Amino acid sequence: MEGVFLLAESDGFLLARVVADEAEILTLAVDPTRRRRGAASRLLAAFGAEARARGAATAFLEVAADNEAALALYAGAGFLRRARRKGYYKVPGRQPVDAEILSMALR
Repeated sequence: MEGVFLLAESDGFLLARVVADEAEILTLAVDPTRRRRGAASRLLAAFGAEARARGAATAFLEVAADNEAALALYAGAGFLRRARRKGYYKVPGRQPVDAEILSMALR
């Protein structure tokens, strides 16, 4: 079943969508004072289950190339780096930051 879905717990949330057989993580956020307690990992596990239930065969997302904590989290969940978008994130007063595109098989 295609569409947008929200997964939430008291410490954070994950917003995603499924289109055809692909699931995309749009946003994953955890309260900064509650990080490193497993909330993001639980949300990613729930995402995988929900995306599979909706018929997704693969999942993907993009993340800032300088966000090492997020890159480590996603790698630990099984996501692999697939491509890079040069200068994708524009931040006032900073040099543009590349986006890493990550994906993983769900089936």
